[in-house]
Amino acid sequence: MALASGALGVLASRRVQRLQLSRQLNGNDKWMSRQERNLASALIGAGNARIFRGWPKPGTNDAAKRAVLTAASHQMSTTVPSAVELDRLRALDPPVAAKKPYRMEAHGDVRDDPFYWLRDDQRKNSEVLAHLAAETAYSKAVMADTEALQAELYAEMRARIQEADQSVPVRLDGYFYYTCTLEGAQYKVHCRRPLPANAGKPTETETMDDSLPEEVLLDENVRKLQGGFTFYMVSGVEMSPDHKLMAWAEDTTGNERFTLRVKDLATGKEVMEPIPGTDGDTVWAADNKTLFYTTKDEQERPYKVWRHILGTKEHTVVFEEKDDAFFVGIDKSRSEKLIFIGCGSAITSEFRFIHADQPMSEFAVVLPRVNDVQYDVCHRGAYLFLTMRDKERPNSEVLAVKLADLKGDSDSMPPVKVLLPHDPAIKLEGISVSKDFLVVFKRVEGLQRARVHVLPVDGSLPSSLASDGEEIMFEEPAYTLGPGRQGDFDSCVVRLSYASLATPSSVIDFDMSTGKRAVKKVQPVLGGFKKEDYVTERQWATSHDGTKVPISIVYKKDLVKLDGSDNMLLYGYGSYEICIDPWFSLERLSLLNRGVIFAIGHIRGGGEMGRLWYENGKYLHKKNTFLDFIACAEHLIQKKYTSPEHLAIEGRSAGGLLIGATINMRPELFKVAIAGVPFVDVLTTMQDESIPLTVIEWEEWGNPANQEYYHYMKSYSPVDNVVAGARYPNLLVIGGLHDPRVAYWEPAKFVAQLRHKAKTANLLVMKMEMGAGHFSVTGRFERLKEIAHDYSFMLKALSLPEAPLASP
Repeated sequence: MALASGALGVLASRRVQRLQLSRQLNGNDKWMSRQERNLASALIGAGNARIFRGWPKPGTNDAAKRAVLTAASHQMSTTVPSAVELDRLRALDPPVAAKKPYRMEAHGDVRDDPFYWLRDDQRKNSEVLAHLAAETAYSKAVMADTEALQAELYAEMRARIQEADQSVPVRLDGYFYYTCTLEGAQYKVHCRRPLPANAGKPTETETMDDSLPEEVLLDENVRKLQGGFTFYMVSGVEMSPDHKLMAWAEDTTGNERFTLRVKDLATGKEVMEPIPGTDGDTVWAADNKTLFYTTKDEQERPYKVWRHILGTKEHTVVFEEKDDAFFVGIDKSRSEKLIFIGCGSAITSEFRFIHADQPMSEFAVVLPRVNDVQYDVCHRGAYLFLTMRDKERPNSEVLAVKLADLKGDSDSMPPVKVLLPHDPAIKLEGISVSKDFLVVFKRVEGLQRARVHVLPVDGSLPSSLASDGEEIMFEEPAYTLGPGRQGDFDSCVVRLSYASLATPSSVIDFDMSTGKRAVKKVQPVLGGFKKEDYVTERQWATSHDGTKVPISIVYKKDLVKLDGSDNMLLYGYGSYEICIDPWFSLERLSLLNRGVIFAIGHIRGGGEMGRLWYENGKYLHKKNTFLDFIACAEHLIQKKYTSPEHLAIEGRSAGGLLIGATINMRPELFKVAIAGVPFVDVLTTMQDESIPLTVIEWEEWGNPANQEYYHYMKSYSPVDNVVAGARYPNLLVIGGLHDPRVAYWEPAKFVAQLRHKAKTANLLVMKMEMGAGHFSVTGRFERLKEIAHDYSFMLKALSLPEAPLASP
């Protein structure tokens, strides 16, 4: 009996093992011979279960699956050889979306959108969610062999971070305010310390006294944990003027609708019923009890400004923007004397103001709204200082206007004084005004500069800003420079933020009264980083029409050959006049340290080279953006930085449009492409006013109700221009299910179209973030995992032979 019982136990154990094997093989053991099953079991036991990850059910690609086993039988090891990986990829079954006819007609032109059904505004359609789940499963299967690499990259990136860190404190009204990050924690902690009793005038060398008591104002880690949120983002942290109350707003879903909260800093208790659905903007009036905030409409457009008095139940609309093309925002002047409402479209702006100590008054217009005229506002004493752009002065000029000359809601233009006239060679980006100084931030040949001007001590206006001032100089060939968070209005110190592709992000305090500067902090980079190991360069590509396009480049000098054999990642954006300046990245070091060259193409549609640089990359000139990017790639290839078989490209959002359009135009020029939350269904989105932000976007892309714009958009919209039968580069497309800016169905439709039409034999993977929006995950360590995934895809694809999915 004991023998019989033992035999039964062995049989039961074998049966369990067989069932486990069947599950791991997704039932494919049914067609295998005993020898093949034993081989599969041995591979799994040796740590190679990833070979079978994502295998489709029996009857699909069985020949390719058998080829995997044949290749694996020759090379049994814990590291799956490349030949086995190619066979494994061929055995996978990518999801193919069903085609459902959907007719669209405009201007006598008929389009069929067979994947329109992937749009589900409620994100609840079971068929749509099943398709996205299938894409996610396929993505994980393709990336199964990179799990060790992802873990390695993540560990490298995290090891460079000084996890317990602190921002440079900002001095405001008797306190130093700063944020901390804690060891092992993902989110910020907001803190303050009092100034010492003997604190004097601020200088560039001033430091916070760490012996004074620290007060924790908000711990984002605790808030996220208490709420059990999977997504958490904080906006609008604002102290009341007496610094006794704190307002903040939090988004817990990724849809960019924030809940506004206020708490008493002495007791830690909330003193206001939370206000959901705000845009995240908050401004305090001088009375310490009146709050202004903004809300959005159904199209995700901030359009109303509200006033609320603590201790009451009333919420009063003080301004509503009725033009669907305009956003609204609120702000307070650095002087803390004025509260502003800003209204802006893509090409037009208008400001209104009240005195902060008169919160019940009506907002008065600064300069009346004029189409294609934009301005921004700063305050000092009896004057407002403006940077203003119009058609005749596209690079802006600096003006001043008397507050006393502003008459309510008048449409008339008040008298203005030009302080710094327009210069076609210099783009004015903005100004920072304090009690005694004015700093101009500008661009010359695409590089940022800052110039300090002394203002008259009696509060009057300077005669001009054109001839005086002190330039703040930097020496690197390409860098990022801008204003940091400023302290008290009467401070003589201006805070600057600085970085380059090889210089970690730095905070610099410049004493405008002495001309002395002090580097207050350089972003810590652990792990033996040495700036001198890296080379930064600037190149100029020649585009199709002769335009010279700047390129910023960085590489580790002892790892590259510059003979065309080096891998390269070329990044681009090129929309909304946004400048992609050379920024430092801890994460990017993992690529540079593997011999990858990184470059940024500063293409038209951005604002790097002035306002006209932007205008020549939008509307009916949008293709210049894509052609500039292609020119950058060709220049880098011609100069032997890389070659098509070693070149990867990346862009996000409107930069994802860049990637989609570029690979449609020149699919053979690139080995790998990464399109993050890509705006790829341009024409369909711009025709649908019900989609959030569409009306506002007409001033960037044009309105397809106009026949000329319709046909031009159709000629470059990536979804509408997939090339049948073309061999596209290895492509990773990233979307966010709750993205309010680029709806998830745009990347989903693009991938579906590529699967049907392109017949690509390269990798095509869609990673859909099911719990995030436009900005992916928020935790600093979770974000590293996303970057590690994307870098792993790129490195994997760069190492594969051409057309890895083609039949051998």
